[in-house]
Amino acid sequence: MPTIKKILMFLSGFITSLGSLIVICSVLGTREWMSSTIAISEPSSNGSLVITYGLFRGNSFQELDQGLAEPSKEFGELVFAFCSMYLPNTVLVIGQLNNSSQKSLHLAVMLFLVLSLLTSLLSCVFTLYNSISNPYQTFLGPVGVYTWSGLSALLTFVSMMLFVGNIQSNHLSEVLAQVLYPLYPRTAYKGTSHSYGYSFWLLLLIILLNIVTVVIIIFYQRSRRQRKQEQRKLTEHAPRDGILF
Repeated sequence: MPTIKKILMFLSGFITSLGSLIVICSVLGTREWMSSTIAISEPSSNGSLVITYGLFRGNSFQELDQGLAEPSKEFGELVFAFCSMYLPNTVLVIGQLNNSSQKSLHLAVMLFLVLSLLTSLLSCVFTLYNSISNPYQTFLGPVGVYTWSGLSALLTFVSMMLFVGNIQSNHLSEVLAQVLYPLYPRTAYKGTSHSYGYSFWLLLLIILLNIVTVVIIIFYQRSRRQRKQEQRKLTEHAPRDGILF
């Protein structure tokens, strides 16, 4: 039966792992990853295109000083193709990306975050199991918690880097603008400014929560080791007659 201290420490790790799991679910479902403002200038219209999107869906609108603006547009990567029958104005973004590098990186971000979700779930299971059992010498013990929490943090960090690389190097916002507003040629774009939204920055919270989980278990392991060393010293310095007794 685990000690009270172990139960409390591993339950604390469970709470931080569960927090990481919840945050990953939230960032996957929100669109506030990126907001890009693209300045446009051509004889018929001047102004900017504003595109806000996440991994699966987003919206866009025009802010024109001159010319007739189109209605705002909702777009997304639909899970079921038949949804497009009921949403005729929906643009399937991934399907419209002609550049294989842009498409591959965007899909890789999704894949790594889903893997991070699974590893966070495993970290939750392992920390909860350790709070009610004592699998010290097996992978189900602290080693498993270190592994899954570390992988979750690493996969989340890789997702961040891939998303930034796709935005900055592959000009994903400009490509989406061309899909959403095909009437504007690429030569009409006069500059793009990017603003990363709260969903993107929540990835740092996921990494932090996983680090906290590992730190909690490290502190428990250290205190357990110190307690064993103290017990060993007491045994070594105890009188021989007392030990025999």
